Amino acid sequence: MDHSVIINNTISHVKDALREAEGGHDWHHIERVWNTAKAIGVEEGGDMLIIELGALLHDIADSKFHNGDEELGPQRALEYMNSIGLSNHVKSEVVSIIKHISFKGGHSSGVYKSKELDVVQDADRLDAIGAVGIARAFNYGGFKNRAIYDPSIAPNLNMSKEEYKNSTAPTINHFYEKLLLLKDKMNTPTGKALAEQRHAFMEAYLTQFYLEVKTQK
Repeated sequence: MDHSVIINNTISHVKDALREAEGGHDWHHIERVWNTAKAIGVEEGGDMLIIELGALLHDIADSKFHNGDEELGPQRALEYMNSIGLSNHVKSEVVSIIKHISFKGGHSSGVYKSKELDVVQDADRLDAIGAVGIARAFNYGGFKNRAIYDPSIAPNLNMSKEEYKNSTAPTINHFYEKLLLLKDKMNTPTGKALAEQRHAFMEAYLTQFYLEVKTQK
């Protein structure tokens, strides 16, 4: 099957699968990650079919919305790829990307590495920072009915994977527990360069946030 046909079919499949998804993990998130992954892939190299499929399918069943089930996403992606007759190599690499892309509170298994994972992971992490990342964080916090800010609850920088997954902390804490850490976790030179400005924007946002909080006291 032609590359463009595979991608167009996959886009249709993902749009349908995520038609009722939470706003920070919907088709528009996937589209941004896909476009960023393509741009990084052009600079860094790698198998573009694997990169594009990894980006398009990486949140096909995010564990956060499926009772913490980390196997469902890879399973649904594999079922879809089986249905369109992709090679075993492509299927294996895409499934591995989906299994290893997540931040997981900074507790990465480290058992799988590939150029394609590096590219897709950077693209996904870039969508978690900067202006879009801020919007996504507060959207998800609202979806989970979390406080925006509570000065009595300090960020926990030493969470286990399970603590991170089950956290109910205010959204501002998430900046310190994940978002501000991502700049230094980028894999590729292109990803690192793109992360710098977005990281600086988040720092400026937090400066303004605390300035406004202070004026209300």
